[in-house]
Amino acid sequence: MKIARYHRLFNPASGRCFDVALDHGFFNERTFLAGIENMPRTIATLVAAGPDAIQLTVGQAPHLQKLPLRPKPALVLRSDVANVYGAELPRALYSRLIEEPVLQAVRLDAACIVVNLFRIPDQPEVADQCIRNILHLKPQCDHYGMPLMIEPLVFQPNARAGGYMVDGDPEKIIPLVRQAVELGADIIKADPTDDVSIYHKIIETAGGIPVLVRGGGKAPEQELLARTVALIAQGATGIVYGRNIIQHPNPAAITRALMAVVHDGASVEAAMAFLKTT
Repeated sequence: MKIARYHRLFNPASGRCFDVALDHGFFNERTFLAGIENMPRTIATLVAAGPDAIQLTVGQAPHLQKLPLRPKPALVLRSDVANVYGAELPRALYSRLIEEPVLQAVRLDAACIVVNLFRIPDQPEVADQCIRNILHLKPQCDHYGMPLMIEPLVFQPNARAGGYMVDGDPEKIIPLVRQAVELGADIIKADPTDDVSIYHKIIETAGGIPVLVRGGGKAPEQELLARTVALIAQGATGIVYGRNIIQHPNPAAITRALMAVVHDGASVEAAMAFLKTT
């Protein structure tokens, strides 16, 4: 019954979701570990700040799920591991599902499962693997009532950008988002566009499927909050931010500031007040 899990993800008053991504350690990149070296402590800090969801891997999800708290952020379980984020790419790239991904999600009491849909220049084999992953997941998710979040990611050329760098061109993002919808996404986790004022075109192409916006690169507080305000105004159903939270000097404060934007429609100035008083 997917609707029950939806209700755990999305705030009943605003209908929106703020998911904090902590699954970076899955990808075997040393620089991705900044801010999450001690996962039990990081998770405890974020749980106290009260985001709607926390995105974790099978190895780290138990740190969240064993906490005897109510209410508690919902678990979004990462289902695939990839090696596509390095400044220098290896000879062979892959994106592979964990074994029995949906059953593992059910056992961990996840509210959602997330999988990548990569568009990487000159790497069509990785795109093929991603599509195969989604085709495998979709019927299982439907069978077990598990919402499927697809993450369409458009990369810049690695030689120019060097790993994990978003290409914010809407002409590339829009067809990939649409492909994710056509493949059966229940939720979309999409790149931000370079020009935030046209993000409504991404929302439109999703055709009513909730769109949560990725954080992209690390940004200064005011820029991050202003971008989030603009994305929500353009119709985004929420956000999935990682490094902008976990690498912030006060992760709990920036979480509360962003929650105010996502759920209460707070202005940049009102959200900045959380960073001054918390």
